[in-house]
Amino acid sequence: MGTLTRFSVKPLSTMTQRLAGVASGRAEPDLVIRDARVLSTYSERVLPGREVWVSGGRIAAVKPAGSYRGSSAKTYDAKGGIIAPGLVDPHIHIESSMVTACAYAEAALLNGTTTIFCDSHEIGNVMDVAGIEAMLEDARRAPLSIFLTVPSTVPATSPQLETAGGDLTAEKIGALFDKWPEALALGEKMDFVQVAMGDERSHAILAAALQRGRPVSGHVYGREFVSAYAASGVTDTHEAIDRDIADDLLEAGIWLFLRGGPPTTPWHSLPQAIRTVTELGASHKRIAVCTDDRDADDLLTFGLDWVVREAVAAGMSPQEAWAMGSLHGATRFGVEGEIGGMGGGRRADLVLLDDSLKPLSTWYGGELVVDDRKITPQLDAALSDRYRYPDAAYRTVKLPRQVKLTPDLPTEKVVANTIRTELPGITLGHEKITLEPANDWQTHFDRHGLCFVTVVERHGKSAGNVAHGLLSNFTLKRGAVASSVGHDSHNIIIAGVNEADMQVALEAIEKTQGGVCVVVDGAVTAMVELPIAGLLSDKRVTAVADEVKALKKEWEAAGCSIPYMGFNLIPLSVIPEIRITDKGLVLVPQMEIVAPFEPA
Repeated sequence: MGTLTRFSVKPLSTMTQRLAGVASGRAEPDLVIRDARVLSTYSERVLPGREVWVSGGRIAAVKPAGSYRGSSAKTYDAKGGIIAPGLVDPHIHIESSMVTACAYAEAALLNGTTTIFCDSHEIGNVMDVAGIEAMLEDARRAPLSIFLTVPSTVPATSPQLETAGGDLTAEKIGALFDKWPEALALGEKMDFVQVAMGDERSHAILAAALQRGRPVSGHVYGREFVSAYAASGVTDTHEAIDRDIADDLLEAGIWLFLRGGPPTTPWHSLPQAIRTVTELGASHKRIAVCTDDRDADDLLTFGLDWVVREAVAAGMSPQEAWAMGSLHGATRFGVEGEIGGMGGGRRADLVLLDDSLKPLSTWYGGELVVDDRKITPQLDAALSDRYRYPDAAYRTVKLPRQVKLTPDLPTEKVVANTIRTELPGITLGHEKITLEPANDWQTHFDRHGLCFVTVVERHGKSAGNVAHGLLSNFTLKRGAVASSVGHDSHNIIIAGVNEADMQVALEAIEKTQGGVCVVVDGAVTAMVELPIAGLLSDKRVTAVADEVKALKKEWEAAGCSIPYMGFNLIPLSVIPEIRITDKGLVLVPQMEIVAPFEPA
């Protein structure tokens, strides 16, 4: 069923006469939602005794209960529940969910989210413009309103530091803006050090957006960078990790997207950052909430509705929190006349809530797609008619015939530059460890708590780049773990305690053309297959969620000290302090490569 899309609701410009007739009682609505309390994101009040009139997929009016006296409209009894505008997620990465845009829609609608702004830099890093345009075609088929913040940092660092499959120049980014009306903003500018230092390429990309009047999204760590970042045209960020930098960002004119995520992952900074409001007295008018990254399992449990409830738990009122989850994100991107509120003419993207703000039912463009926490047959049909990615997207893992995955054992005393992992897994420490001569690697592992970490270039763009390093504090007890989702160039990252299991993991990923896996004693014990660009499954979200649950169980059993999504960040060479890419160990502040071993 291909009609349950954002485009099945006619533009407001063609419907004003019809909506005026319905609102004034001269014409019948299509749908009346009766006996509701209305959560107004405009006045941040809950208004009792209301009913909502819908026509042509848009809100004609919110009326006092009992106002409708006709007979032809469909009616829905809200039974005194709260009707609110659908949630608007201002910053997400579809690829992190490991499912396509069509599949993502199922979890989003179950959680009351009807609009998302996605930054598809993951598939851009693998397939360049072709990948982003495939994602956009997928998004157009999805029963969800999906807008693009055009990827801005592909690759994340210079070609001297890593190899990516894509290279999004300022010219390519400008062409995407000009071709796709869904492209409303520039995606997160992750190379904040280069931006602050005036890098020519970085500022040419900023200009491509600013010259077209598009807002620029950001990604910044460190209060010392805020002023230069804001002066460069960045006007939002989701990376406020504490109260003080959140306060700096607000005063610099930068919107805050407070990121809430499962506390065991790197994506739960909301409780600290929201203290700029609850402790320092800042207004919440330029603050929204977002999810950023969710795997398929967490997406079903920790949706944007959960983040809204976390904002309530952190001190916001329910009405303020829901406005932060809907109207504020829409306002930031200039589409508040279409979504985020329940004013006349807005899309009838609505959610029925219980008193704890848990979604019960969802309407998308006036169509009931979730009823009593279950998807409707209409939505099920739309989800079954998914977009098929181009054949090239299923052939993106291109490896050399033979790859050595472990470094040579030092024969003399050396100092190892190791990567120290810490929960939740975003920042990594640079730890120098002296290695005395030993007969085998296991001696070093036992003595210092180490394991191997290797990145293999998988885009077929190098002579088979392979970089070796050592992880400290990862606590891997056995076998190997591997992923083709090594942010952001998405080369293959493998950690292990022996070459044999690491080879089995690499072969499994090559065979399935992408995935995340755990290997023990030569056997794959858990795997999420990701054949589309090495990033996405072609299955429904519920099926992928089951695979992810099994993966997490084996991941924990292997002893890994950080979750697999934190592991995927180990190659992300724009976050301090040390990373590993296919080119080697990268010291992030200096943006230079260091040898894994140095003379003692």
